[in-house]
Amino acid sequence: MYLGFRRSRWKGFGWLLALGTALSLLVFAVVGCGAEKASQETTPGGERIAVYTIADSTGDWGLPSPYAHYSRGPGYVRMSFIFDTLVWKDDKGYVPALAESWEYLEDENAYLFNLRKNVTWHDGEKFTARDVVFTFNYTKEHPYQWVDPSIVEKAEAVDDYTVKVYLSKPYAPFMDNVACTLPILPEHVWKDVQNPEQFQEEKALIGTGPFKLVDYNKAQGTYLYEAYDDYYLGKPKVEQLKFVKVSEEMAASALKQKQVNAASIPPELVDEMKKEGFTILEGTHDWNAKLMINHKKPPLNDKRFRQALAYAIDRKQIVSTCLRGHGLAGSPGILPPDSPWFNPETEQYPYNPTKAQEILESLGYVKKNGYYQKDGRVLELELLVAGGTSSPGEREGEMIKQQLEKVGIKVNLRSLESKTLDSMVNEWKFDLAISGHGGLGGDPEILSKVIIGQGFNSARYTENEVLVNLLKQQQQEMNKEERKKLIGEIQKVYAEEVPALTLYYPTWYWAHDGKVELFYTWQGIASGVPIPLNKLAFVK
Repeated sequence: MYLGFRRSRWKGFGWLLALGTALSLLVFAVVGCGAEKASQETTPGGERIAVYTIADSTGDWGLPSPYAHYSRGPGYVRMSFIFDTLVWKDDKGYVPALAESWEYLEDENAYLFNLRKNVTWHDGEKFTARDVVFTFNYTKEHPYQWVDPSIVEKAEAVDDYTVKVYLSKPYAPFMDNVACTLPILPEHVWKDVQNPEQFQEEKALIGTGPFKLVDYNKAQGTYLYEAYDDYYLGKPKVEQLKFVKVSEEMAASALKQKQVNAASIPPELVDEMKKEGFTILEGTHDWNAKLMINHKKPPLNDKRFRQALAYAIDRKQIVSTCLRGHGLAGSPGILPPDSPWFNPETEQYPYNPTKAQEILESLGYVKKNGYYQKDGRVLELELLVAGGTSSPGEREGEMIKQQLEKVGIKVNLRSLESKTLDSMVNEWKFDLAISGHGGLGGDPEILSKVIIGQGFNSARYTENEVLVNLLKQQQQEMNKEERKKLIGEIQKVYAEEVPALTLYYPTWYWAHDGKVELFYTWQGIASGVPIPLNKLAFVK
């Protein structure tokens, strides 16, 4: 019998509401009485941690099942504790997961995976090649949000523990974007599921990963996992893993009082936390804040106008003010300057308000009463930002408003809840919007996803045929040096078009108590998530 949930409180979708009171008490117990609990975190012999608590200011990321978690990185990470992929990554490179070895068969344009023989699903059923083949077939019919189903032509079981995956065409980023990203599903659970996005029963949480979900509270944004002791890499070193919502401002205090074990902290607290004896992790610049531009509506559909916006925005000042210098100014070619794929010849649009005004005037705009006008109408744009303490958010919005109005473009700020903002961008109901995403430290195939992909954090820009063709070519170029040339050219063409503008790459910091050796994953978790919560840290 599957015991991953407490059945008395979890019945279909209703458990989301039923747990409100219980988890509210749980959060109080964790954050209010943490000092007492911290003394009980390890067993008498110190071999295993009883409870490990992670503070997270963002809260809810959906039910951590493959088709139910929210599409951003934190949602994937929460799901990854329960579900495994064929291959995974540690801090140095690719490592075996459900597949103990693999090879690329160039003549067949296929990957051969040799699977582990000692793996069981959380309900005790054996994992076999049938599950892998089923997953590839199922995701062709029901696409998983993180993997393009057209990449794989077919998957075949050579025997019970060997699978051959045939690609529809050469695909350079297969390891990162498919093998390390696609969660493998149990055939015996999912074979009759016709609407995976609506499948939120207990069985939807049966995986092969190191943890099982015990409690989830949508309203509180809390998650409670327990170790799966039959995990194929051995018993997890943590018996229970918790995510609790704690504001970034309170995270350092919660750490000091031993209420939580790990948290993201503001840059200005790094030195203080070091002196307190906490381990500090400094992230790479794999995440970017960017200005989304509705290039489908005038005047934003004219690239010259978008170039004027780029000259009018002082990205270095935004880094200095909003990030207190802890980050890098954005490159209009998307990839950060410290990326091995960065092209230094990419146009950077250095801050030049005079140049911005010259472009606007060449487009027929005339300045009157402080703002540009054309055909009797004031040049006015609405800028959507995430409200509250979100970053990026209102601070960046205020700065961009000031900078654009200095040039002569009237800007109206509108603060929204972040998910509402994403939805409006997705539906093209905006002029400008400040958003962001990670993945820039992974395979440069991220460029395809955020330029011509159909996600809400993509520019969804297909108007330049040269750019689209370059993106397709780089996918199929298996020679790394030749591919790097294509990636460099993509950055140049994209920067000229400016369908969206990268504002900055923040330097993020995490502090933890050292009970678990957290680390940043090589090229990011899955296809590039820059969060130092790799499940291997809680196992090995």
